[in-house]
Amino acid sequence: MPSFFAAEALLPGGWARDVRIAVDEAGRIASVRPGAAPEGAERLPGLVLPGIPNLHSHAFQRAMAGGAERRSPAGQDSFWTWRETMYRFVALLTPEEVEAVAAQLYVELLEWGFTAVCEFHYLHHQPDGTPYADPAEMALRHLQAARAAGIGITLLPCLYRHGGIFGKEPAPGQRRFLNDLDGFARIVERCREAAAGDAQAAIGLAPHSLRAVTPAMLAAVAAMDGPIHIHAAEQAREVEECLAATHARPVEWLLDNAPVDGRWCLIHATHMDAQEIEDLAASGAVAGLCPSTEASLGDGVFPLRDYLAQGGRFGVGTDSHVGTSPRDELRQLETSQRLALRERAVATSEALPHPGRLLVEAALAGGAQAAGRPLGAIAPGMRCDLVALDPEHPALVGRGGDALLDAWVFSGQGNPVQEVVCGGRRVVAAGRHARREEVAAAFRRTMRGLLARAGA
Repeated sequence: MPSFFAAEALLPGGWARDVRIAVDEAGRIASVRPGAAPEGAERLPGLVLPGIPNLHSHAFQRAMAGGAERRSPAGQDSFWTWRETMYRFVALLTPEEVEAVAAQLYVELLEWGFTAVCEFHYLHHQPDGTPYADPAEMALRHLQAARAAGIGITLLPCLYRHGGIFGKEPAPGQRRFLNDLDGFARIVERCREAAAGDAQAAIGLAPHSLRAVTPAMLAAVAAMDGPIHIHAAEQAREVEECLAATHARPVEWLLDNAPVDGRWCLIHATHMDAQEIEDLAASGAVAGLCPSTEASLGDGVFPLRDYLAQGGRFGVGTDSHVGTSPRDELRQLETSQRLALRERAVATSEALPHPGRLLVEAALAGGAQAAGRPLGAIAPGMRCDLVALDPEHPALVGRGGDALLDAWVFSGQGNPVQEVVCGGRRVVAAGRHARREEVAAAFRRTMRGLLARAGA
């Protein structure tokens, strides 16, 4: 049974020194002993945190990052104009290219300290909308990429049938996404078969949004097993359309008409009124925040202060992957609050006066809940996912404990992540993923081919 040793580690009860972490053959933590001796254990440098779950990813969009910024001819660019660019890009992708892009993304996530990813997967079919011979071909490419990179994954096949609330016909650019309930169920079943017995994988469900599924479809998905993720209230226009169609706001409608509880994750939930904030927090669901993407797309600012005051749960994801670091998502989340409220230290409490600590612990707990896997803590029974931060990095030097977490989140642009263990296996050493060059070479070939076909 392998063991790891951390001179200082963040445990559920707080900071501890000289921590020995024993791991079983399945990659679970068997025991945690503070005040232990290091002999016979693999030493991890610096300060050790639980690995952070990334609760929202569209992996193929990593290939678009930085490539959808140009002003459109009409100007007045928004999420909706970006979406048209995404539709044109997504028409180009082959299964092999999707796998190469996902593997590159997952290596990057690991190098920055994400050790699990919730892959919200809606790119199902061939460019003309015809299913592949295996209808789960594209989903299984993500599972294969995650295994190659060594990251844990909650694969969330997405049900996407319509183009607006409720039951509007989809746009031509959405044809690769579309399934009826039977087609969706076949994809879910194939994913469950492929993930069976894999302790690093779980399967959940993703009704895309109220724009993409009917109430009857949502009810059918809610009756299935697994965590449920759904986009909600990302854009003000979405709220307006939902009010016009249902006389309710999106989060309000979901809370009133779906069995929203602790297995649900509402992605974005940016535009909520005071009652929705209170009710979402009371539901036990997780708000899935993607601050870098929400800023990139001009979505708006999540009402974090009011949500925390109600005891709301949240985690962070990288969504469109304009950023791939948990540190950057947490920084963007807090600093966007400061800009909106003209205050500082928003994500704090009397018990946790350091925003870095509160943000990290919330992301750990909310991300683990959304992933539906035993993650997010250095404790027996949890996956052995560990992130070691270099205390000699210029952003961190001379700091420890909660002050070091503040420095990690709010200081500098370099990457202080030195070592990463995922499922009991070291996948990043000296800041580099073991398969970085191999994966990057395949990604470079893929990007050159994609951009040549796109005429870029």
